Amino acid sequence: MNYLDWFILFGTILAIVLYGTWKTRGAQNIDGYLKGDNTMKWWMIGVSIMATQASAITFLSTPGQAIEDGMRFIQFYFGLPLAMVIISVTMVPIYYRLKVYTAYEYLETRFDLKTRTLAAILFLILRGLSAGITLFAPALVLSTILGWNIFITTFLIGILVIVYTVSGGTKAVSLTQRQQMTVIMGGMLLAGVIAYRLLPDHVSFGNTIQLAGELGKLNIVTTNFSWNDRFNIWSGLIASTFLFLSYFGTDQSQVGRYLGGKSIRESRMGLIFNGLLKIPMQFIILFIGVLVFVFYLFVQPPVFHNATLKNQAMQTAQADSIRLLEQQYAHVYAKKREAADGLLKGIQADDEALKTKSKANYQALQDEEIAIRKEVKATIAEAVPLAKTQDRDYIFLNFVLNYLPHGLIGLLLAVMFSAAMSSMASELNALASTTTVDIYKRSVKSDGSESHYLKASRFFTILWAVIAMVFAALANFAENLIQYVNIVGSLFYGTILGIFLVAFYLKKVGSNAVFIAALIGESVVLACYFLFYEQIAFLYYNIIGCVVVLVLAVIFQSFSKTTSIKKAES
Repeated sequence: MNYLDWFILFGTILAIVLYGTWKTRGAQNIDGYLKGDNTMKWWMIGVSIMATQASAITFLSTPGQAIEDGMRFIQFYFGLPLAMVIISVTMVPIYYRLKVYTAYEYLETRFDLKTRTLAAILFLILRGLSAGITLFAPALVLSTILGWNIFITTFLIGILVIVYTVSGGTKAVSLTQRQQMTVIMGGMLLAGVIAYRLLPDHVSFGNTIQLAGELGKLNIVTTNFSWNDRFNIWSGLIASTFLFLSYFGTDQSQVGRYLGGKSIRESRMGLIFNGLLKIPMQFIILFIGVLVFVFYLFVQPPVFHNATLKNQAMQTAQADSIRLLEQQYAHVYAKKREAADGLLKGIQADDEALKTKSKANYQALQDEEIAIRKEVKATIAEAVPLAKTQDRDYIFLNFVLNYLPHGLIGLLLAVMFSAAMSSMASELNALASTTTVDIYKRSVKSDGSESHYLKASRFFTILWAVIAMVFAALANFAENLIQYVNIVGSLFYGTILGIFLVAFYLKKVGSNAVFIAALIGESVVLACYFLFYEQIAFLYYNIIGCVVVLVLAVIFQSFSKTTSIKKAES
């Protein structure tokens, strides 16, 4: 990076922070702070929802997901449009009719205080963890670039988000998200164009698509069903629908976005807008990853993409072992490049025999390359104990830093930081809303003034930011970040969704039945995670938790009625 990159990066970030702080300064009441005075139009709601969901993890980790696993991750979003329609028809009118600040207020109206508190606590746990993961991604980027300790970069980014979120609340979050989404989409589209232009002159766009297809990277739809397969058409249409129903229908970080709409119609249109645009947006990001994959067919990638960690390992006694592995890797890559060239010639000449032979050679060499990379990771892990050697999240970052022109590097990093700040601001706002309204105001201090609750909301915003910063600085994520954040959500969303579905559709089920069912449902999901992690893909936790709550709530309510009848008869 040079001075131009730093100027664009910090200029973009500071401009967004100052704009949000200035435009929303001086919120005077809790209604304006938590709901933005209900002034948001449909397109603002849609942008805000998309920006909340599209964290830095999306842009840092998703291209790496495509490079290693192809585009089948897109199936994760196939259930989104259906979920948006269901939420618009069923949940939005109820929230508006009751004039709630948070989704969990409705549960006390329908059930009782303990059920509302349980759902709120489950949300606070999952969203508090997710806020830490959201913050971890850009802190990781900055620490990698500067060589700073991750504690420092985490603190720096956290403070920037606190400034405008504490100042303006929901309205500040929504206003800044417009600028952030402009930077995000503009930067990613430009990155895709540059990635394609970096390909060798003899590789056309059609050749690029064919190469990616032949090597299994355009696997957009996969129909084989397996409980331990995370991404296929079935998990996308069924399990993801449950996840998105819970995320957009019961998660305050999203509910808070459309509760600030001018009307039910504006909120519904904002949700549908998000449902229609999210899949194309993810397709573009994944396709950029595919372009980078094809680029690395003709330009040798590093054997390990976390350059900072590799440099640390090279200062240890394992340095010679790593150099030897790098030599082996370069030798295998040279042969793999010949196989890729052969496959390209077969495509251009429409020679099936050459294509088949070249692809077989490529796959065999790819297996050798993977084995060498695993050995490098094991060596680095031995050299730097407790280090995170999963480097998928660094692949796109490495490409940006090493191959994109100056200026664009700063813009792409601004994309990642803008996305992180956008998502984290929404999460902090939601955490503060839920803590203030559902816990503090309802169960701790119910006789406070408007000014008191406004101050409490700001205090809880800062408190949750500090918790997220500590978690981000101390955590070590073994998973790819884009998957890890969805795993955390899936541990809780099914149970929360089950509670809400009982509330909406099973009117004869009472509070005690659903409360006990929810406790058991969450226990079952956690048991699936800790005992059967390899056997059951995380997306199915959403179905399991939801179905357990629904079924047990009905059973417990029936048992309760039977017991009551017997007591009455006796």
